[in-house]
Amino acid sequence: MADLQDLARFDDSLRSGTHLWTTLGYRRLAWDVGSTTIAWDATAAYGFPTATGTVIQGGLVTAILDAAMGGACWSVLDADEAFLTADLRVEFLRSTRVGTVSATGTVVRRTRRVVFCEAQLFDDAGVLLAASRCTQVVLPADGAAGRYAEPAADGAPPDDARG
Repeated sequence: MADLQDLARFDDSLRSGTHLWTTLGYRRLAWDVGSTTIAWDATAAYGFPTATGTVIQGGLVTAILDAAMGGACWSVLDADEAFLTADLRVEFLRSTRVGTVSATGTVVRRTRRVVFCEAQLFDDAGVLLAASRCTQVVLPADGAAGRYAEPAADGAPPDDARG
């Protein structure tokens, strides 16, 4: 499990490689053991037009919620553990519009074999847009579901952490 004394703000300059974080431009705002907050600039390119303006596609809303829960899950695993999502549920409470959104993922409960997580997505005014819950299955890190990268220098989960 991550060491609380080593926690620090994630530095975007540490990101490299090809994966969802660099493709979509996610930014880690904060993390702690059992929690991760990330931001994303949702542009019109990720949505579809409606009579009241662009609405961001639901799959992309789901992706940021999943990434936030994945980071939270990653932070409670031991170095020899990895995880895969077994179940993911999303509630779209309001339309997500163009602008900066942030998702906070939290571990609700960890058992030896399963991690239960939840996440919430907010717009830049703090309005709740969507909520999510997932079940993560804990697996050996040396197997096919293993971690792709080492933790960041500050101990934060790597951007390509599962989720």
